[in-house]
Amino acid sequence: MSDSQSSLKLFIVLSRAYKVVNEQVNASIQKSGLNPTEFAVLELLYHKGPQPLQHIGGKILLASGSITYVVDKLEKKNLLKRVSCPTDRRITHASITEEGTELIERLFPDHEQNIHELISVLSEEEVEQATAILKKLGLSIKNLS
Repeated sequence: MSDSQSSLKLFIVLSRAYKVVNEQVNASIQKSGLNPTEFAVLELLYHKGPQPLQHIGGKILLASGSITYVVDKLEKKNLLKRVSCPTDRRITHASITEEGTELIERLFPDHEQNIHELISVLSEEEVEQATAILKKLGLSIKNLS
């Protein structure tokens, strides 16, 4: 098999693996009444604290135009609130509410366990190797742009 054929095979295997894992994780999230994007925003705010609205999309891999829609939905559910930046009126932060914190604290342990179960077919060493290899790949491509 040529190098380019090996690369194509890896791409296909990687894409299919991501697809099936992601579908399982998303199905689990949707049982909570949130969609995967809403969950991702809440999880980001819970673990990283208030974030400028302009930065959320890049951190959860979502187009910036969709952030306003997701933030509006979460705000209507009283799971986050917009907070104006006191030093720069052009910046608005999203901040998780107490209700949002309670929800993510209730949901996240099952989410984490679900991912662990999906990945547990790999040994700890294989997980570390896969993480290192995929990180190397992602960083090399990021450095090209």
